[in-house]
Amino acid sequence: MHFDYVKSHGLGNDYLVVDGGELGFELTPARVRAICNRNTGVGSDGILVLVDSTEADFGLRILNPDGSEAEKSGNGLRIFSKFLADHGYTTERQFRISTLGGIVSAQLLLDCGRVNAVRVEMGRATINPDLRRLSVGGQELKVTALSVGNPHCVTIVPDLNQVDLKRLGPLIENHPAFPNRTNVQFAQVLSRKDIRAVIWERGAGHTLASGSSSCAVAAAAFALGLVDGTVTVHMEGGVLEIHVKPNLDITMTGSVEETCVGVFSDEFKERLLSL
Repeated sequence: MHFDYVKSHGLGNDYLVVDGGELGFELTPARVRAICNRNTGVGSDGILVLVDSTEADFGLRILNPDGSEAEKSGNGLRIFSKFLADHGYTTERQFRISTLGGIVSAQLLLDCGRVNAVRVEMGRATINPDLRRLSVGGQELKVTALSVGNPHCVTIVPDLNQVDLKRLGPLIENHPAFPNRTNVQFAQVLSRKDIRAVIWERGAGHTLASGSSSCAVAAAAFALGLVDGTVTVHMEGGVLEIHVKPNLDITMTGSVEETCVGVFSDEFKERLLSL
C-alpha cells in the first residue's frame, strides 16, 4: 500500500514517519512547519525521516515542528523502530539506528505478535559540572545541565504544581547559557523509584511526554543520589521505565502505538512545493 507518512505516538508525543527516499520532495524547514501545523497541516510534534546510514542498520533524521533538527528523541526512536518492523523494512527484533546524537540499539517487544513497546539503549549521559544554577524569570534555579545525545536542563522541585512551565520553559530553552537551546524539565521525586516530570521541548514547546527528557530526568536525579538505578518517570502522557547504570549509561523502555497511515492530497502537495 502506498503511503506518504505513518502517524504514531509514544505516550501522546506524536510523530509522522516518512521514507526520505520515497517522499518525492525535500523536507525544508518551511515544509516541515506546514506539515506539522495542527490546523492547516497533518499535525504532529515532529517528523522522523528514514535515511541511509553507513554506520548502522538504519539512519534517522528528527525534524522539530519549528523546522529545526534534533539530535535524538526517545519517543521518536521507539516510534521509528515500530515503523521499521510494521512496514517491512526489517524482520529483526534488534537493530542499530544512527542519529545525529549517536548510534543507539533498539529492541522490539511484542504482544501477540505485534510490536507494542520498544527498549532503546540511549547511550551515556554527560553532566556539565560548571552549570549548577540559572537565573531566569526573576528566579534562581538549581539545575542539572546534561546531554543524552541532545541537551537538557533539569530542575528538581518539591512541588510540580507550583511550576509555571509555559512561562519558564521558553525562557530556559533560549537562555544564553544554552547557545544551541535546550530541552527543559521540571521534576518532583516521589520515591526512590518514581519521579514525576513536566516537559518543555526544544523546538516543540509543552510536550505530554518525551523519551530523552525522561532519560535526562532519571540520570540527573540518580547523579544527585535521589533515586535508585531503575526509575519510573511519570509524565502527563504516561510513564516510561528508565534504567541508569553507575556510569550513567541509560536504557529506556516504553509503549508505542500507530494511529494512521496517510497520503498527502494533491492540493496540499502543491502548497508544500510552493514553499
